Amino acid sequence: MTLQRLGTGIGWRPEIADAVERMPGIDWVEVVAENTCPGHLPESLRRLRERGVTVVPHGVSLGLGGADRPDEERLAALAERAAALGAPLVTEHIAFVRAGGPLTASPVLEAGHLLPVPRTRDALDVLCENIRIAQAALPVPLAVENIAALIAWPGEEMTEGQFLYDLVDRTGVRLLIDVANLHTNHVNRGEDPAKALAELPVEAIAYVHVAGGVERDGVWHDSHAHPVPPAVLDILTDLASRVTPPGVLLERDDLFPEPAELERELEAIRAAVAAGGGGAGGPGEPPTPPAAAEVADATRQRVGLAQAAVLSSLVAGTPVPEGFDRVRMGVQARALAAKRADVVAKVAPELPEILGAAYRGAFLAYAQERPMTGGYRRDALDFAAELLREGRAGGGGAHRRLRAWWLERSGPAPRRRALLRRA
Repeated sequence: MTLQRLGTGIGWRPEIADAVERMPGIDWVEVVAENTCPGHLPESLRRLRERGVTVVPHGVSLGLGGADRPDEERLAALAERAAALGAPLVTEHIAFVRAGGPLTASPVLEAGHLLPVPRTRDALDVLCENIRIAQAALPVPLAVENIAALIAWPGEEMTEGQFLYDLVDRTGVRLLIDVANLHTNHVNRGEDPAKALAELPVEAIAYVHVAGGVERDGVWHDSHAHPVPPAVLDILTDLASRVTPPGVLLERDDLFPEPAELERELEAIRAAVAAGGGGAGGPGEPPTPPAAAEVADATRQRVGLAQAAVLSSLVAGTPVPEGFDRVRMGVQARALAAKRADVVAKVAPELPEILGAAYRGAFLAYAQERPMTGGYRRDALDFAAELLREGRAGGGGAHRRLRAWWLERSGPAPRRRALLRRA
């Protein structure tokens, strides 16, 4: 199926919804699929759709690179959002976001973040089957995105370009190429973005992401909260010299600037694409994939055990698996905890309001001992329950407010440990 040309777009976020509606030259927007409710779309999105602006749902929690087969309920939810938005395609990531469970006889752990899959034949086999399952469940084409990574797996058997080429060849899936992530992997893992682009099956590109980041202590953080740097625009120009991308989208998730600055970034993106000259024309049809055999449970188990060991090290303090860079694993672990604190503060803004300056330190201490096993809303409730049980919610007023907040959302109040010990 030939995909429509999207043009220039921006990631729709509630914080900039009004500005996006007024921006000139916005052909399409992308929304985080998990943050939309098909029966209750925001009025801003409704108005954009009525004007003919295309809306594409972008999933973040499916975990197609995980060892388990995709969750049927998550796939159904993604399909429902695609239908509700009249989307021409849906997108997800080449990543794992959770590990453990029956396959590895270990507790399920949630990363709360996109983590890289190893570029090995086993991991590719699992990913290909998971993508085929997703393709069969979705009403529109699927495109998958290359991710940014702070850590690298030891013993990888392919480059990123080779891995993506084989993935497309075996599944016919489309690609969402994030040029900011290519830059991140260049800084953090020494990978050449030009080499990755040269190895890509450009005919499979559905659209392109562009975003900003920041470098701290020699590590590039794909923050989506800073201006797009020239190096990322240069990679975009290189890509555009090889193929005319059907769509290019600016991502911004935090520290939103004034609308005029976002418009300047969009103009810089258009200029970078124009400077590329369009290469050999637009993308064509991905190859028709061959029939595939079912992946053996033993293969999934090998991948699952490796991913569970990595995730447990990052969020539960278990030893770093052999072959991984301990310093980079430490940086990743701290980044995961910080992101977890930030997202919980957004999901439950009452918590930092009640706890004040003590919120962040208290949450990071909690995160060191309590890995996330559910979503962020569950995490917020568990954090509050822990503070109440331990009597660490602060002064009397803060304790009462936190208890009332928890009761309103969870039911009976958690008892203090002293009471639990006497029971």
